[in-house]
Amino acid sequence: MAAAGSYILVHGGGMTARFWDRLVPELDRPALAVDLPGRNDKPGDLGSLTVGEEAASVVADVRRSGIAPPYVVVAHSSGGLVVPEVVAALAPAVSRIVLNAASVPPEGGCGLDCMKQRHREGILAALEHGKRTGTTITTPGSPRDPEEFRSIYGGPPLDDDTLAFVVDRDRCVRDTMHHYLQPVRWSIASDVPVTYVLNELDRPVPPTLQEAMIARLPRRAAVVPVDTGHIPAVTHAPLLAEIVGRQSSRRAVTGSRSGRSTQP
Repeated sequence: MAAAGSYILVHGGGMTARFWDRLVPELDRPALAVDLPGRNDKPGDLGSLTVGEEAASVVADVRRSGIAPPYVVVAHSSGGLVVPEVVAALAPAVSRIVLNAASVPPEGGCGLDCMKQRHREGILAALEHGKRTGTTITTPGSPRDPEEFRSIYGGPPLDDDTLAFVVDRDRCVRDTMHHYLQPVRWSIASDVPVTYVLNELDRPVPPTLQEAMIARLPRRAAVVPVDTGHIPAVTHAPLLAEIVGRQSSRRAVTGSRSGRSTQP
C-alpha cells in the first residue's frame, strides 16, 4: 500500500517534467511532475521569467491536480530556486522538502550564487550580450551531437539508452536564464524539514558547492550522500526513490541553521 500523501516533483534547468519519467514508477505514493513555465506547452516568456512566476505555476498545478496532502516537495538542481515560494504558498500542507544537488542561494541571493565561477561568468556575459543586441538568451536545448552529454554529469559515462533519454527533445529544452537573477529567500520555508541528497560524483554542481548550499539552509538538514553524478533520478532511479520514500517518513530534524545530520 502506498504511503499517505503525494510528491511534487520540480525539474531543474533545461529540463521538463519528463525528466522524472524513470523515478515516478519507483515511488511509494502518487507524484505530480510539473512543467515550469516555458517548458513543453506551459506558457512563459523565457526572456523575462521570474522565480515567482515559476512558483505560482507549480502551486496552480498542484491545486488543479487534486493530489492529496501532505506534500513532499522534491527538487533537482535549479528547481531548488522555486521551492521556498511553493512551500510557503502550500503551507502547512508540506511535510518535507527533498533536494537533490539543488540550488540554495544565500538569503536574498540568486541562482548565480549557486554556480561554479565559470558558469556564473558565462551566463552574465551571455545576458549582457543579449541586453546589448536585444535578443533573448536561453539555454541551448537538445544538442546536435548527443555525445556532448555522455559524460557532462559526472560519474560513469551514460549508456546509449540513458543518453537518448536525456537528450530527447521532450526532456532537453531551451530554458530561461533570467530566473537566475531573481532573489530567493529560504527563510520563508524554514518551518519544513529538509533532506539534501548530495551527489558525490557531480560535475555541474560539485560536492563542495553542494556542501556550501547545505550550510545556507535556515534549519539543520538531513544529508544523504550518494555515489552518483548529477542526475540520479535518471541514472539511479530505484536508489533515489528509496531515499525519497525513507526520508519522507522521517521525523523532523530539530535544531536551527548550520550543521547537518548525515544519514546512511
